Amino acid sequence: MKIVFKNFSLFLTLLLLFAACSNKSGDEGKSEAPLSETLLLNDYNPQSIYRIPRTEVKRARYPIIDIHSHPYAQSEQDIERWLQIMDEAGIERTIILTCSYGEAFDSIAAIYSKYGDRFELWCGFDYTGYDQPGWAEKAVAELERCVRMGARGVGELGDKGLGMYYSNLFARRPGTKAKGMHLDDPRMDLLLKKCGEMGIPVNVHVADPIWMYQPMDSTNDGLMNAYTWRIKKEKGILLHDQLINMLENAVKRHPNTTFIACHFANLSYDLTRLGKMLDKYPNLWADNSARYAETATIPRFVRAFYQKYQDRLLYGTDNYFDPHMYRVTFRILETADEHFYEKNLFNYHWAYYGFDLPDAVLKKLYRQNALRLLQQRDEKLKRYLKKAEIVNN
Repeated sequence: MKIVFKNFSLFLTLLLLFAACSNKSGDEGKSEAPLSETLLLNDYNPQSIYRIPRTEVKRARYPIIDIHSHPYAQSEQDIERWLQIMDEAGIERTIILTCSYGEAFDSIAAIYSKYGDRFELWCGFDYTGYDQPGWAEKAVAELERCVRMGARGVGELGDKGLGMYYSNLFARRPGTKAKGMHLDDPRMDLLLKKCGEMGIPVNVHVADPIWMYQPMDSTNDGLMNAYTWRIKKEKGILLHDQLINMLENAVKRHPNTTFIACHFANLSYDLTRLGKMLDKYPNLWADNSARYAETATIPRFVRAFYQKYQDRLLYGTDNYFDPHMYRVTFRILETADEHFYEKNLFNYHWAYYGFDLPDAVLKKLYRQNALRLLQQRDEKLKRYLKKAEIVNN
């Protein structure tokens, strides 16, 4: 049958209608998947819908001693900028955990020592030859040399399961990693005992947040960070519970040495366990550095923890010097703000809540506790150095 269209407009309309019907038939059963099924967790970036108070704390309510930072500034110009930011934020002094010894420590000291007591340097341990006889004596000699060069503490020591491995961490050539040797190893006794004799504190990082050890699946509460920051279960590695036990063994083994468990000993998920250790060992302290995100999701429980252990907790950052970074820590500690996000800073999908800590607790956390610890250190170290000078003479 032959159809002739004398009306071109009618022909074009029918042609377009046919094409539309054909496309509809071809796409049937191929409807676009909903966003909830295609959105990547890493791209989930919620914005709070709540019209509630939002507090910007540009300066800490009270002066601060930051007990946990690192030599992020590599030049005098960078240090000058850091000092400006510290002044604006209310940071009185920053403890630089160099993790270094030898030339690496000396080069850091050469830069930072120009700025008086605004920065205080702590050194690391030299693990070179840790598996050879006589290592401990050599390591103690280098520790004493670093103290004479201005080191006033040790840290950050690090053990994530395979042994002590934070060695010249910020140097171009990292030092020896002491694989298989943990903090409670008898080979560490001479070093840790010497720290106690001198009165210098030891800052220790053990383990990582608990979700780094858990299955990488839909049940993992910290998956966004955990998937790329996870702990590989290698042969001989100590897992989370074993590392906490190792820390406790060392603290118990050296009652005259002051230990600071940084990052809440990575027990943000079980602060009750950390509390029991603080109750049991008067030589143990804890800093809150780099664990604001991990605790700001449970504000009432954490607020009670700060109040109960207000005499043993220390403020730290463990983050590159940036005004916003400092301000976020102040907001979490000082305000009662609710349901706010900081994904760019912390990379979690959680909402955060302020602790609204009482003034008395803030004063201790920010400065008084650190000042007490450091003054006790200074008195003991002064006696030790004076005695050593008499012996050498």
